[in-house]
Amino acid sequence: MRSEGFESYRCDRNMSLDINLVSMSKVLKTMGKDDSLTIRVNDDSDSIIISMESQNQDKFADYELRLMDFGIAHVGIPDTDYSCTIKMPSSEFSRICRDMSIIGDSVLVCTTKEGVKFSAKGDLGQGSIRLVQTANVEKEEEAVIIKMKEAVALTFYVEYLSMFCKAAQLSPQVSVNLSKDTPLMCEFKIAEMGHVRFYLAPKSEGDKS
Repeated sequence: MRSEGFESYRCDRNMSLDINLVSMSKVLKTMGKDDSLTIRVNDDSDSIIISMESQNQDKFADYELRLMDFGIAHVGIPDTDYSCTIKMPSSEFSRICRDMSIIGDSVLVCTTKEGVKFSAKGDLGQGSIRLVQTANVEKEEEAVIIKMKEAVALTFYVEYLSMFCKAAQLSPQVSVNLSKDTPLMCEFKIAEMGHVRFYLAPKSEGDKS
């Protein structure tokens, strides 16, 4: 999220915070739709402070959540020049993941010059959905746009892709980026605020179906 997307932003030094998102989500659900929110962390503190203020400035709430210590190093995500980028409505991507999950627990994503194909198979049988690039769409976020340097065919666990789809409420369009032997990257842009990106490694041949 970009600093200019906030009404007020201050960061004196770079910090990495391990936050229990389940607990944070419960706290944020106590907000009213017109409330203002302040999040702050003091130096050498083991907690994050969340403050809320009502629009009429007649109600104030403060919460302190203890930071987690996962004991693992933070993994940097290298910049990647992806072989294929597919932009589509977030609702369409959510629908595809939902439909494929009915058939099997993994989905094969194949890109060609003709379009992109999502397919799955399982005990019920098999199924596929193919998208081609759209033309003459008034709104860009409603279009399917495929940019490809080379064909890609990768398999992913659809359960995790479905989790990514929960971010569809943040953006009308999703960008799905693929390269051979590289984690998939799903990006949801959030207006002026920035973006949310999810990464998922492809399923290897040794993984069980």
